[in-house]
Amino acid sequence: MSPWKSPLKGYENAEPLPTTINSDGKSLYNPPGTTSPSYNEFPKPIDSSNNGFDFHIYYLPTAESEATFARELHERVRREFPELRIYKFWDRPVGPHPTAMFEVDTFTPHQTGAFFSWLTVNRGPCSVLIHPNTNDAYKDHTELMSWMGRPWPLNVEMLKGH
Repeated sequence: MSPWKSPLKGYENAEPLPTTINSDGKSLYNPPGTTSPSYNEFPKPIDSSNNGFDFHIYYLPTAESEATFARELHERVRREFPELRIYKFWDRPVGPHPTAMFEVDTFTPHQTGAFFSWLTVNRGPCSVLIHPNTNDAYKDHTELMSWMGRPWPLNVEMLKGH
């Protein structure tokens, strides 16, 4: 028995999907349907009462060009995304984060998607830890996280029980 709940829960009696190939010769035709609620609300167990996602943008403070880029990126994010919560610039490790960084928080799925796509092409040499907030900080940082760039090892012991 799988430890994961089926992603098809709620679709058990749905009509079979067509196997028709679109004119591009590769993609499948999907019949029109209702828009996913995930466009407007974060799925459970993400708790957006404070914010839905944290983006921790890491840089190596001993590499001068990388540190300069990270400072400039921090300013650019503040200018381009003033509606997001943007924390101060840390030049040393903080909490479970093993290197210098700054954090940006998103509050809606639209903000999360827009910031993710923007950061994908503008992060330069910086790595980015992205995690939801589900009221389980340990799981958020170890199982539910994603990385852009090179992953860094986190000091997650301090997150157990939080």
